[in-house]
Amino acid sequence: MSESERLFEEAQTILPGGVNSPVRAFRAVHAVPRFLVRGKGDTVWDADGDSYTDYVMSWGPLVLGHAREEVVREVCEAAAQGLTFGAPTGRETRLAEEIRFACPHMEMLRLVNSGTEATMSAIRVARGFTGRDKIIKFEGCYHGHSDGLLVKAGSGCLTGASPDSLGVPASYAQNTLVAQYNDAESVRRLFLANEGEIACVIVEPVAANMGVVPPEKGFLQALRKLCDEFGALLIFDEVITGFRVAYGGAAELYGVKPDLAAYGKIVGGGMPLAVYGGRKDAMSLVAPLGKVYQAGTLSGNPVATAAGLATLRILRENKEIVYPKIERNAALLEEAYREAGVPVNRVGSLLSPFFCKSAPRSFADVCTCDTEAFARYFNAMLGRGEYVAPSQFEAMFVSFAHTGEHIRRTCSAISESVREALREK
Repeated sequence: MSESERLFEEAQTILPGGVNSPVRAFRAVHAVPRFLVRGKGDTVWDADGDSYTDYVMSWGPLVLGHAREEVVREVCEAAAQGLTFGAPTGRETRLAEEIRFACPHMEMLRLVNSGTEATMSAIRVARGFTGRDKIIKFEGCYHGHSDGLLVKAGSGCLTGASPDSLGVPASYAQNTLVAQYNDAESVRRLFLANEGEIACVIVEPVAANMGVVPPEKGFLQALRKLCDEFGALLIFDEVITGFRVAYGGAAELYGVKPDLAAYGKIVGGGMPLAVYGGRKDAMSLVAPLGKVYQAGTLSGNPVATAAGLATLRILRENKEIVYPKIERNAALLEEAYREAGVPVNRVGSLLSPFFCKSAPRSFADVCTCDTEAFARYFNAMLGRGEYVAPSQFEAMFVSFAHTGEHIRRTCSAISESVREALREK
């Protein structure tokens, strides 16, 4: 028995499924999760001493790679001065200023601890600002696990073959209307059928929780126009895309300005931190200025803000180097998948291969994927020292730390693993 197998058996006696987040259990790929003990640059090591080139990167935050020296140093210095105060610190303001510099539409913002908190809070602001209750989300898009948003969700809900969740009262979800991603007309129909009742449209500008599905030309612009036409707010969930698909996120990449937005992952530099914000007139309703209540004891804690601030400063000072490199390397992986015979979607350093006939443009397309072929591919990659997401419905993340040597090795592994998976079908 390997050490990972032993640790997994032990974990299952006290943690549901042996994990603290469902996809980590490796059930979709019929494998035992690797228990990781160390990471440096683009490499992680498991409890058995085996090393892997990492394309999960903690599901996105580590755009600079594992244990970046400047980030670790700032975290250690902050921790030595106190882990948390539950009181204001200067770093909170400096981090907020870094975010606003990159994303000018974030006129006023609030730091929280997770992407779930950020999206949930942004929706509360939209409802408070408009005085309306209903929201529109998109099938296959995941915005965290808050009640009311676990309706036709992606990410772990999709991986577990259940797009919804038990324990969510029907009354919580009845105000959540579901449209089709990349289909602006489906959004218009919902607005017309619920005129004067819809507070906001929340969207992943690049869907990344049903695998990577890019917005088709004009789709985001159409959402902007529809929200303006019907008096609703447009919310971008940039928890994944923020500071990854471009320095200013998807809003910069596609030239569409949301009313509110949520950011996570990279803004915390690997520590638990997220942010929501946007228009000043809307965010001025957040307590203590207004009556939209939201609070958090650990929000803006000094250790997380130190990590986030160090990461965003490095990105700002080196954006002309970082983004071209990670996109170049991701493009090499994309080419390797195409040559191996599977469709692939990529936006910047985000990409997903799909075991289906053609690259998906919608949730319905994603549902045609051969998940058993993906499982064979995943295990073949793992056996070759490549750590990719253990789900057909998650993204791969390329970091600035990925070396040319490792990218070339991964391209070779892709060729062999994909052909092996397809041959066994």
